[in-house]
Amino acid sequence: MELAEARPGPAFTVTLDDREIEARPGQTVAAALWAAGVTSWRSTRGEGRPRGVFCGIGVCFDCLVTVNDRPNQRACLVPLHPGDTIRTQEGTGHDD
Repeated sequence: MELAEARPGPAFTVTLDDREIEARPGQTVAAALWAAGVTSWRSTRGEGRPRGVFCGIGVCFDCLVTVNDRPNQRACLVPLHPGDTIRTQEGTGHDD
């Protein structure tokens, strides 16, 4: 932040699977999770393989997560707001 002379607003908290993590204004779900050391937050439907960010631009759908009870949100595109609730996701995020 010093090199870019960035001056983000104050940090706020969001919840990932009942764990509070810190986020900054303008961060996406993926950026905040990476900053918190979380690199995988979804498992595939068939074999349960871990997934996180792959393309980072909303094309691949590997980073799907449930945000505020809405499944299948692309973590790389969804901006965070204070108090948001994020849940890791298995498969499609629905009871299938």
